[in-house]
Amino acid sequence: MAIELKKIAIPDFGPLGSQPQVPAPTYEARVKATYERAGCDWLAVYADREHFGNIVFLSGFEPRFEEAFLLLGPKGERVLLTGNESESYAPLAGLPGLTVLVAQSLSLMGQDRTIHPRLADRLRDAGIRTGDSVGLVGWKYLEPEEDDEPHGAFFVPAVHVRMFERLVGSAGAVRDVTPVLMHPETGLRAVIDADQIAAFEWASTRVSLALWRIVSGVREGDDEFTAAARMNYAGDPLNVHTMLSSAGPGETVIGLRSPIGRKLSRGDGVTTAIGYWGALSSRAGLFDTGNDAFLKTASAYFEGLLAWYETADIGVTGGALHEAVVGKLSEGGLRSALNPGHLTGHEEWMNSPVRPASTEKLASGMPFQVDVIPVPMPDGWTLNCEDPVTFADQALRDELKSHHPECFARIEKRRAFMRDELGVAVRESILPLSSTPLCLPPFWLRADHLLARG
Repeated sequence: MAIELKKIAIPDFGPLGSQPQVPAPTYEARVKATYERAGCDWLAVYADREHFGNIVFLSGFEPRFEEAFLLLGPKGERVLLTGNESESYAPLAGLPGLTVLVAQSLSLMGQDRTIHPRLADRLRDAGIRTGDSVGLVGWKYLEPEEDDEPHGAFFVPAVHVRMFERLVGSAGAVRDVTPVLMHPETGLRAVIDADQIAAFEWASTRVSLALWRIVSGVREGDDEFTAAARMNYAGDPLNVHTMLSSAGPGETVIGLRSPIGRKLSRGDGVTTAIGYWGALSSRAGLFDTGNDAFLKTASAYFEGLLAWYETADIGVTGGALHEAVVGKLSEGGLRSALNPGHLTGHEEWMNSPVRPASTEKLASGMPFQVDVIPVPMPDGWTLNCEDPVTFADQALRDELKSHHPECFARIEKRRAFMRDELGVAVRESILPLSSTPLCLPPFWLRADHLLARG
């Protein structure tokens, strides 16, 4: 069936209510599973302001300005090492039984170091001894093809690695165990529970509606700051800098740029993206009311998005999904700039099983960003339609419906909207979390006209 541009009203999918919280027993289960799977005397999870997904997943804590370590040890030891500023923030952690130790070396430069300046001393205070084995979790890891000794390469500052190695000595061992959390198929962060799905759906609802206020509210004469301000930001924690950029015909649209004072003019390419913890929403199109050539390209891109939704399912390999989307895009002279879809979480990108020839399978509980960025684009053109989804089998859907009925009702209403208005029959295993699900207006000055299957 052909792709059409249709006037479609996006409904209200239901009241949002209060933000769901991840309960303490869930954090308990996460740290227990992570520690057991790592197989070390001590597990040390590194975090800083930008790379916080692992530590917040395990503890509910993330450092606001500095670095931190979560240490998991024998007999259920749980120690949070913070710098000066995060000590007062640590009580927000949801993991019970947490001992907080200040290691002032983790603080920003110039701050007080007169009480606990040596990280190695604090590691000893936590209980790490000569001869212990320590598994380090960094913010990513090397694949085997990237290095001859990938398990000895740490995405943790070398100064900290050296302290662990000196502390355990030649009788001990320090090794990278980051895949325990971040592997795209077996990593513990690759699959989330019903409570986390509900928390991420809450964020996704808010971020998608904030972004839609920009797309549907932008006006001729706006500068980029004015356009971005229409989101009505309310203080949600961000996982990316807010993006909004535009460019005229013949100029390159730089999608990662934050807004500046450039005024929007008819015919510009324009793109925006907002990311909250657990969700990112992005749209890009033409700041115009119509353009036949652009509509043809947008329709070809939309076909690629449909291929994603109609191929993705529990048990499907990432390679098969990659091939289906890339193959459909190629029919319109397009390709995907990055992986056509990736795992998400508190951080915008965790990892991705969606890559050429990947045998890693999609599983129930996987939180996904439908992130298909089409290239090449002529200068002055840009397209994007990103939404978060999560895969869920019948048991997980039943749990979500039982524990978070309002969340589940919104998801089902979105599924019905996609089927009845956009012509896309979304599988029950795919939970659409965005309140603008697959809503792609190619022309922002006609944002009430969306692409749909005719």
